[in-house]
Amino acid sequence: MDALLKAHEILTQADALVIGAGAGMGVDSGLPDFRGNDGFWKAYPALGSAGLSFTQVASPTTFHQDPRLAWGFYGHRLDMYRKVNPHAGFSLLKFWMERMPLGGRVFTSNVDGQFQTAGFAQDSVHECHGSIHHLQCLNNCIGQIWNADGFEPSIDTERCRLLNELPTCPDCGAIARPNVLMFGDWDWEQRRTAQQSQREDRWLEVMAQERARVVVVEIGAGTAIPSVRHFSHKLIRDLGARLIRINVRESQVPDTRDVGLAMGALEALTGIDAIDNN
Repeated sequence: MDALLKAHEILTQADALVIGAGAGMGVDSGLPDFRGNDGFWKAYPALGSAGLSFTQVASPTTFHQDPRLAWGFYGHRLDMYRKVNPHAGFSLLKFWMERMPLGGRVFTSNVDGQFQTAGFAQDSVHECHGSIHHLQCLNNCIGQIWNADGFEPSIDTERCRLLNELPTCPDCGAIARPNVLMFGDWDWEQRRTAQQSQREDRWLEVMAQERARVVVVEIGAGTAIPSVRHFSHKLIRDLGARLIRINVRESQVPDTRDVGLAMGALEALTGIDAIDNN
């Protein structure tokens, strides 16, 4: 059976939709996915010239040692994510979720907030690595998280450095950082993400009680940082969910009842949707 047709049939037979999204979901919106140092250095040539890897820069250590460099990177990303327009695939997923008898949820390792920008309800999204649109104290003094709306970064893109005042914690005055999980991060404040996880768990409990036919549409989630893949496989194990895996390079699926599409997000989602119109 044609893979797109099989994916369409899985969707039409489902009661509920879970979207699992990794970095590949944002590529068609024009966002970099930082796959390997070459891709990272292409997006941030100043960091390439300095020989700094993504794992080095995306670290609390850099905020402690060189906060203007750290905020040069994260401030540029914050500004970019604020300006980006989510591609048409987001609207398709939202439409599919809304017509499901039991609705759906989003589980994403992305920190860009694209699902909320695309109109998904705040309480339907679980951002397992946090959100760049929220800030916390670098030292996590009292566990506070606040919205980043009041911070407008001015960036020297050639040097990847913040030019304006560093954001600070309103409680202790220390430097503020994004409320995102970084590499080697022991001070990430998880409270907001934990609340999202709890809402998701309650919904999944209802799906189990209803014996719902759940479909997971997993998009652009690789094996290098497998948070989303682990979640997809958990739903397969616990709920008997079926999987539609959209991934240009790693589209293999665990079972013949699932389907893998070796495509980008927008190509695959519009391809599935086009079957409705044939």
